[in-house]
Amino acid sequence: MSEKKYFKQTKPFRVPTTDGKLIEEHFGKASTHTSAFSVAHMVAPPHWGEPHQTPEFDEITIVLRGRKLIEIDGEEVVVEAGESILIKAGARIRYSNPYDEETEYWSVCVPAFDFTKVNREDA
Repeated sequence: MSEKKYFKQTKPFRVPTTDGKLIEEHFGKASTHTSAFSVAHMVAPPHWGEPHQTPEFDEITIVLRGRKLIEIDGEEVVVEAGESILIKAGARIRYSNPYDEETEYWSVCVPAFDFTKVNREDA
């Protein structure tokens, strides 16, 4: 008998948040105990933001609707619907949605997102 070569995710892990942001991890440390990569669907409410951080993992963001403002080593970059961005590990970044509409996007981290390796600064 052979082992399945796939895993269909039907119940992503909903990360508890206090800032109104929806985070559904489909694959990663919290949902499937995968450490090589993580994939999460997110919806950031209008006027949302989080503290600066210096992650120890690469992160790809793919914006589906709205737009996302990302401060990367002091430079402001806007990523709009239909666009994507790769941010390499070690960059000092801050994600936000200062706009009046929601921002929906997917995030892929390599290796997987790990709260102990995101290195968030105090707000």
